[in-house]
Amino acid sequence: MSRPRPLPAWVPALRRVLWPPAARTHGHPRNRSYLRDRLIALPLLAVVGFAALGWAYTDVRDDSTYIRTQLAPALGDLADARISLLIAQREAEVSLDAGDAVGLSGLGPRYAARTGAAAQDIARLSRGGAFGEAQRQELDVVSGLIDGYEEWIAWARTNVATPALRKAGLAYAQSMLCSGASAAPATDRDAPYPPCEAERGTDATTVVDRIAALERDLHDRLAERAALGPDVLAATALALLSFTLLAVGLWRTHFFLRRRMRIRASVPLLAAALPLLLVPWAVADGVRAWVAQRDAVPYADVLAEQASPRTEVALDEDPLATPAPAAIHPATARMEHTVGQGELGGIGAVAGWVAPAGLLAAGVTGGALYAYRREYLAVGRGGAGSRP
Repeated sequence: MSRPRPLPAWVPALRRVLWPPAARTHGHPRNRSYLRDRLIALPLLAVVGFAALGWAYTDVRDDSTYIRTQLAPALGDLADARISLLIAQREAEVSLDAGDAVGLSGLGPRYAARTGAAAQDIARLSRGGAFGEAQRQELDVVSGLIDGYEEWIAWARTNVATPALRKAGLAYAQSMLCSGASAAPATDRDAPYPPCEAERGTDATTVVDRIAALERDLHDRLAERAALGPDVLAATALALLSFTLLAVGLWRTHFFLRRRMRIRASVPLLAAALPLLLVPWAVADGVRAWVAQRDAVPYADVLAEQASPRTEVALDEDPLATPAPAAIHPATARMEHTVGQGELGGIGAVAGWVAPAGLLAAGVTGGALYAYRREYLAVGRGGAGSRP
């Protein structure tokens, strides 16, 4: 008959941590082992639990801050630059169609305002922290293309008296701007805006192509930040397991101290347990922040897919009108507001203090148990020496 396989070594150790020994004699070796195990296990559980929770909580909070302060404004600036250039192209087409009159009236204030806004958007993105070095170099290329686009529009204006040259300048400027648009310039501001399809891969050479590629990159980064990664989930599970064992261990230690050492309440251990009261609030705040991040993703879809020149022109003409859901600046503001609302009563400000609180709790717990163990051993030795 085969013998049963022995239990792993950690099983008895875990049982000693969770449950006090049955021995009631003062100074019994099992009692001394119990105190020694608690002296090691409880501070270690506190460090592991609070460190894991602090890392996961800080990661989620940092994602919210990054989305609200970097990604959302960057997505709004990219959409504004893309739409502004399309509006500027339409203004240039209509103004140049007027022929010699453009020499007196110019290309119109909307053209200047929109090209200037696009240049400011790109400059702001280059200075911001949403992009890395490679993306900033791409923004420099976009800025150079915008300058080249304006030069060709200016060349078409200079040759406005020659229809062939004017149309050639407009056509080349439009080819720098986007792919797939009609080559025929518009003569009416109310005409539908031609489709401007963004190319990908090696064909993505125009201004709109490059801006759309940057938008896709930010959108992917937003989706990645708004999703709970396996590392965050693993850290949260480890923290909750550690806190469960720590709470049970502290409660059983109070039970042990009361029965073996006649200590009705250990003030240091009660103080060390106080940070555990913040754990549910931290978890709830982290979950709320993650939900807010997920709720912000549809606004990024609106900026990339539904923002249109027609909507922005309507707002230019009537700034006091109720903005459409696809308007760029209101959509960006709602995105930032949604992420900002995912904070439960300002608790997010203490995310960086979770891990230090765990170290403090571990130190207090370890110091108290060390003092109790010394006292227990001293009393045990004194009692043993007094026996006949």
